[in-house]
Amino acid sequence: MPPADARATESGGHAVDERGGRLIVGIDVGGTFTDVVAVDRERQALVALKVPSQPQDPAGAFLEGLRRAVAAAGRRPDDVERIVHGTTIGTNAVLEHKGATLGILTTAGFEDILPMGRMKRAEMYDLNADPEEPLFLAPRRRIIGIPERVDARGAVLRELDEDAVLAAVRRLTEEHGVEAIAVCYLFSFLRPEHEQRTAALIHGRWPDLPVSLSSAVDPRFREYERLVVTAFDAYLRPAVSSYLRNLEERLAGHGFRCPFQIMQSHGGISAARLAVERPVGTMLSGPAAGVVAGAAAGRDAGFRDLVTLDMGGTSFDVAMVRDGRIETSTEGRIDKYPLRVPMVDVHTIGAGGGSIAFLDAAGGLKVGPESAGAQPGPACYGKGGAEPTVTDASLVLGYLNPARYAGGGFELYPELAREAILRRIAGRLGMDVPQAAAGIHDIVNTQMAEAVRLVSVRRGYDLRGIALVAMGGAGPVHAGRLAALLGARAVVVPPRPGVGSAYGLLMADIRHEQVRPYPRPMAHASAAEVAAVFAAIDAQCTEAMRIERVPLERVTVQRYAEMRYVGQSYELSVPVPDGPIDAAALTALRRRFDEVHDRYYGHHSDESEVELVSLRGVHAYTLPAPAAGPADLPATSPAAAGTRRAYFAGHGHQAVPVYDRFALPPGATVSGPAILDQDDTTTVVYPGQVARVHASGSVIIAPAPVR
Repeated sequence: MPPADARATESGGHAVDERGGRLIVGIDVGGTFTDVVAVDRERQALVALKVPSQPQDPAGAFLEGLRRAVAAAGRRPDDVERIVHGTTIGTNAVLEHKGATLGILTTAGFEDILPMGRMKRAEMYDLNADPEEPLFLAPRRRIIGIPERVDARGAVLRELDEDAVLAAVRRLTEEHGVEAIAVCYLFSFLRPEHEQRTAALIHGRWPDLPVSLSSAVDPRFREYERLVVTAFDAYLRPAVSSYLRNLEERLAGHGFRCPFQIMQSHGGISAARLAVERPVGTMLSGPAAGVVAGAAAGRDAGFRDLVTLDMGGTSFDVAMVRDGRIETSTEGRIDKYPLRVPMVDVHTIGAGGGSIAFLDAAGGLKVGPESAGAQPGPACYGKGGAEPTVTDASLVLGYLNPARYAGGGFELYPELAREAILRRIAGRLGMDVPQAAAGIHDIVNTQMAEAVRLVSVRRGYDLRGIALVAMGGAGPVHAGRLAALLGARAVVVPPRPGVGSAYGLLMADIRHEQVRPYPRPMAHASAAEVAAVFAAIDAQCTEAMRIERVPLERVTVQRYAEMRYVGQSYELSVPVPDGPIDAAALTALRRRFDEVHDRYYGHHSDESEVELVSLRGVHAYTLPAPAAGPADLPATSPAAAGTRRAYFAGHGHQAVPVYDRFALPPGATVSGPAILDQDDTTTVVYPGQVARVHASGSVIIAPAPVR
């Protein structure tokens, strides 16, 4: 095998280089800011910065942040080893309905799958409810049925009408100006030949027209979900492909010729060329990267069972990590629409720093989910906001430094926060402003604690042995109270929680996975057939890893079976035992299904028949983790930088010591109440808690020892 730096990939980069001495860069493009983290593994130095995002040209902010980070690190473009990107292009296109003009081909007679949906409604009694199906993807006139038919066992009942395919696409392009085609034929996941021939016909006549096939995007049963994810894939394909290819060209033009990788919704990364082949997999890459960063911080601090908390301006994202493994799901959602792609199992609620506090019709205090956003923002921003928010409460309670908020980017106005809380909450409830602010915190903390229980306790996990990893600009403010409410073991605050998603991009594995249908009762399952299906999955994943140019002998393989009791509507993902697939392995698989079912639902049945639905393989290659160096952890004495008057329920106002987070050396301890300031967040150590700086750079907060 030639040296690593001599093996060029087909996407124009180089093979994965595990040597130290060069820069690796993670760039997460958000709606307001583009976060950049660059790690120099030779110098053990880290650069973290934010640049304003450019909605009209996201690549412009990407390149500006990259240029500034490389310069700040004292490096040149040819010193960059690899660049990893988390993008919201796909997410924004769906949320803003700005994807391609789409045409859909279905089996004749099944043209109404999309408008019919599942006939489910989240708001059953709302007389003015809007449709919950993504009808914006294609109106009925752009959905055309094609004569062809495959039955439920994969047998061809009617051959594909090729003339009808050409006529339909001609009509869609000439009359409706479609820019992409989604093809979803009945039972094509069992027999994909008709869809594959359809793509060949289209490419033969319209070579530049993007086509997405359901048998390639999501080869599983449930027609509506399969159609939706395939349509989303086609809807995003032109925009995502154009963006990534343009960005690669601009990177090369600026002298960056290193591997360019994209974060996927499942928490792994892949070469940009491979991401273009399935753009729907990039839709939720930002939250996934944050969970990866949280899992790594917890592991480095000595915790393998943890819950990641990411509290930003508008939302609170929660995810479970068990025994070092991030919980994933194959049944996600984007907005209110089903998105059946593998993704990190993140639960989100409307609870952030900008969440608005108000009194309901009965005079009860409520917080969120409505947010003040960035414009006008919380009242304390001084940009015209009049509604009290969680950030206003944090400022009134004394937790935030008004002169150094967001790294000193702008000043906060405590008097505006007090006025908003007094006018909207405190005055109407007959209490003083600090009490009202503490009440706002109590409400939002309770809501967030329930979100944590949803992904942990309600799935059979005991929080008493679990750590909470606090990220986001507001997460470390609230995490100490959440730990007390939940009885969690500890709180871990990573060194750079405010740019956690960008840092997480550098910690992710290169990962590829494939799924194949295998609808069979366990009693009729053949070990040889199961082994053959996994062999086909492994072959396809191995080919993707060859394109990534990684050492194949160091790729790990995990296998899963999607299973359920006969008659159930939904299946569970069950790990397949390691080793050869034989009769003993299938017997062990059945036992594992009962264990997983018992953990999720609190019961199982030894007598009920179990069936397999599909098989899934995951291939992963672990890249060397970046290390935060001395620049982030200067070893100076842990002296308080000053004091700030802060309010804690049950303790009232008191002068609280304030520390510069990065002036605390490893091993330093701080007893609560105390506040740790840093550019991207504020960490609150509550009364009865002790914070200790771990050797990894994270701050660990735990209950103070009982004397």
